[in-house]
Amino acid sequence: MMRFRRQAEFGTATATLPDVHRPAALRPRHGMVWRAVALAPCFFFLVTILLPPINHDVAAVLDFARRWLGGERLYVDLIDVNPPLIFVLNLLPAALARWTPLSQGQAVMLCLLGLAALLWRLSEALRRGRAEGHVESAVLTACVPLLLVMAGSDFGQREVLMAMVAIPYCLLAARRIEGPAPPLPLATGVALAAGLGFALKPHFLLIPLLVEALVLLRRGMAAQRRDPVPWTIAAVWVAYVAAVPVVFPAYLTQVVPMAWSFYGEIHGAGLWRVLVADVMGAAEALLLLALPIALRPRAGALAQALGLAAGGAFASAWLQHKGWTYHVLPITIFSCAALLAAGARWADGALANARAASAAPVLAAMAAFGVLLYMVRGGETPWRQLAFHGEPPGQLAEWFDEHARGRPVLVLSPDIFPIYPALTYADAHQILPVMSIWPLQGFYRRCPAGSAPYREPHEMGAAEFDLFQRVAEAFAAAPPPVLVAARHANIPACGGHFDVLAYFARHPLFAETLEGYRPAGEIEGHRLFRRHE
Repeated sequence: MMRFRRQAEFGTATATLPDVHRPAALRPRHGMVWRAVALAPCFFFLVTILLPPINHDVAAVLDFARRWLGGERLYVDLIDVNPPLIFVLNLLPAALARWTPLSQGQAVMLCLLGLAALLWRLSEALRRGRAEGHVESAVLTACVPLLLVMAGSDFGQREVLMAMVAIPYCLLAARRIEGPAPPLPLATGVALAAGLGFALKPHFLLIPLLVEALVLLRRGMAAQRRDPVPWTIAAVWVAYVAAVPVVFPAYLTQVVPMAWSFYGEIHGAGLWRVLVADVMGAAEALLLLALPIALRPRAGALAQALGLAAGGAFASAWLQHKGWTYHVLPITIFSCAALLAAGARWADGALANARAASAAPVLAAMAAFGVLLYMVRGGETPWRQLAFHGEPPGQLAEWFDEHARGRPVLVLSPDIFPIYPALTYADAHQILPVMSIWPLQGFYRRCPAGSAPYREPHEMGAAEFDLFQRVAEAFAAAPPPVLVAARHANIPACGGHFDVLAYFARHPLFAETLEGYRPAGEIEGHRLFRRHE
């Protein structure tokens, strides 16, 4: 039998064999240096997260939450396909930006880093009393905070938030399987956080289903029935689903039918092509490496839980069939975590106790830098941050800051980036009822016959006419100081001839208001106009 005792190394419990003794001296200064080196990748990602730009989708969601807080009605005045929970959560940074000296970017980053710190503390609390070998202890100490921030440019995306809360949830699953049982308040707190994270999108439920199946298989039905964790997560979901039709009825009656009709068809590679897309393919290769290693019995319950979470993340990304980086990122995070946990457990078993204690800081540093190199090799971090100010996204942010600081704007573009976070840094906000003109991409999946690629108002469906009318009315009612119109509408069916400015200018109210604007230049295909005073 293996017995366990506490030691100062990394502040957690370690595994020792009864017939092996620790060396008299482990060169503490040498170990401290390597422990600091092992934490360097975490600090690297932390610095890149603090540099502009913040993630574009994070900025766009915050803008909607800010407008909702200002009195506009979610899913009535503000139309988006995201379920309401992400907007509810963003009310906190929106309120901080509105009622404190913090800017929007500072407010949302403070909340996101606060969440990461909370999840790290929960993870550390779950590790107290858990049996860990020297290498496992060192690797988890260095890599748990790294896993929470390694998303880099995608930090704050809904998939990333889910992956973050899943880290302590998988640690909790390991404690429930291997023991000792965690304190009830700690288990309940982690389960509540996990329930909220998995509720952000329906696809995310696949992850706790797989992890709870593992716990059930390892412990049996009787223990699972008495366990508060799955029931807490289920209660969060039931309460949320029950609240949506009561608090947000328009989401079910207006948004879901529109999203179901065409949203899944207008972006991404498709259900089968996405499997061979570059981003998805790299994550699949990593998953295929991680799963057979993590699911071995000797890999330990933590590696098994993380491996199954990676499988659930793959299914979630596939069902969304977009192949976008942030959809795929949880596969990478969980697969890396599973390999780290399994590799550390293997090293503790393969090395003599004294050798494992001596090598643990070095192995932890190697593991952390391996994750760093993998992410930097194929990701956007830190290249997007380094290029921001000198490239068109930064130039657009400067133009908004100069000409529309703290004021409303109208941007007619199919793109979220670089419009966001450029508006965020200027403390400006859209008057468009959607985050971009993406509904037009759905309305014009097939281009109408004739010389002009636009339907006449009497030919439009109800949803298209509503958007056409609302944009014109909002533009005429309170003309913003600037107007931005993209040259490209990303509507392939019309062969590049769809001009978003010409489309809306067919409305008399829009055309009359447009006469008060003068061209002010162009940045990366975005035509700039200023209102003539």
